[in-house]
Amino acid sequence: MEIKVETRPLMRGNGETLILGIYQEDSLSADIKRIDRDLGGKIENVWTTKEFSGKFLETLLIRTDHKAVPRILLVGLGLAKEITLDKIRQAMGKAATTVRAAGGTKMAVPLFGMGSASDVAQAMVEGVILSLYQFNLYKTDLKEDEKEITGLTILVSDPSKKMGVSKGALHGQWIAEAVNSTRTLCTLPGNVLTPTRMEQEAKQLSQAYPIDVKVLERSEAEALGMGAFCGVARGTAEPPKFIVLEYKGQRALRGAKGKPIALVGKSVTFDTGGISLKPAEDMEKMKYDMSGGAAVLSAMKVAAQMKLPLHIVGILPATDNMPGGNAIHPGDIVKTLSGKTVEVINTDAEGRLCLADAITYSLRYKPQAIIDLATLTGACVVALGQHAMALFGNNPKLISAIQQASEATCEKVWPMPVWDDYYSQIKSDVADLKNTGGRPAGSITAALFLKQFTNDVPWVHLDIAGVAWNGDKPRPYTPKGSTGAGVRLLVKYLTHLAGR
Repeated sequence: MEIKVETRPLMRGNGETLILGIYQEDSLSADIKRIDRDLGGKIENVWTTKEFSGKFLETLLIRTDHKAVPRILLVGLGLAKEITLDKIRQAMGKAATTVRAAGGTKMAVPLFGMGSASDVAQAMVEGVILSLYQFNLYKTDLKEDEKEITGLTILVSDPSKKMGVSKGALHGQWIAEAVNSTRTLCTLPGNVLTPTRMEQEAKQLSQAYPIDVKVLERSEAEALGMGAFCGVARGTAEPPKFIVLEYKGQRALRGAKGKPIALVGKSVTFDTGGISLKPAEDMEKMKYDMSGGAAVLSAMKVAAQMKLPLHIVGILPATDNMPGGNAIHPGDIVKTLSGKTVEVINTDAEGRLCLADAITYSLRYKPQAIIDLATLTGACVVALGQHAMALFGNNPKLISAIQQASEATCEKVWPMPVWDDYYSQIKSDVADLKNTGGRPAGSITAALFLKQFTNDVPWVHLDIAGVAWNGDKPRPYTPKGSTGAGVRLLVKYLTHLAGR
């Protein structure tokens, strides 16, 4: 999609549908009334007759007599005192899908809402691009005359704001396109999105951006002592790939910023549960069990596009989890890269085994913080549903920084405990640990398991099992299917850390 920022008058368009955000107030604003004079009072008429009231996400398409602006779409913003950046994002998402459904291909919109012009422009662009996402790679019956939105123009009345708006729009485009790339990776079927394909995706980043990529093959991971990761990979014919990405932005090695941020993403490209086989119902969705790894890839891409002055290491332990003749058994004991031993109680608790070795490997870089993302537990879905990630951590400052990023992006997190009181549930009689503590507090004991491998480095674990897939119904900028969860949150955290 082509994104432009212009200072031309609203009614001097190029055939776009003009989007007007209207608040649910007692009367129309002076700006809207000024536009309505060119329309012969059409907006005033639908307002007076209560055909349109400005209620949040309400829409009304008005056809005009102007060739330059053939249609105007009114979109409700709700009460002005309740407007937020996320409501702007939602409103633009609703507007974009409405215009597409009506056959429009181009949109123009003046800035609306509160906050800095740059932040508002970013939210607007994110809402449009995120809402229009579709996964049609394998459909052969698409209608040739189906139209797509190809252009978005943001109209700025104050020329002094144009530079800030342009910057916000560009960042919004980078971030939204990265989220959509994550959605695509997570939606690709398991026979396409293999560990080898994830390796290829990482290497494509290294060709386009200053990101170094190193990949450990099965034999190399075994030689290093990654008994947990390699144990999970034993049952699959697909070669596992332990993928390490490293980005060093300009000036990244100066001062405290030289110590890297380690981003670790669960990258199980298909999860059958292994010998502890999952039920057949909904198993096809287990292609998205690499959502954490895909989010890390995308966040690192945006960091490179923004040229953030940070040192970032991304680690993706990529493998299938399959039942095979060589698969790991319940009751087996594996030795992790850290030297700790783990009794495998349930082979479907494989994500924490992969992450244990990945977190331990990240310590080689002496990180200032470790953040891992994983579709880790069904218990998290039971606890929080589809609207919040579970947030665990061992450092109040890092936890607070993630919460601030959550508030800014509306990628919701909810803090959960990792108290030692739960440790007895993962203590094994025959090894140092066992990989599941049973059903009670399942997401907590999984996080507590990971904590054992952090060596007290500031660490946050985000269980994204509930938010990584929207199986309910489309939301304003989140279609059904993969959501790309975590990308916007990580980027916000990184940009704040970089002082941007």
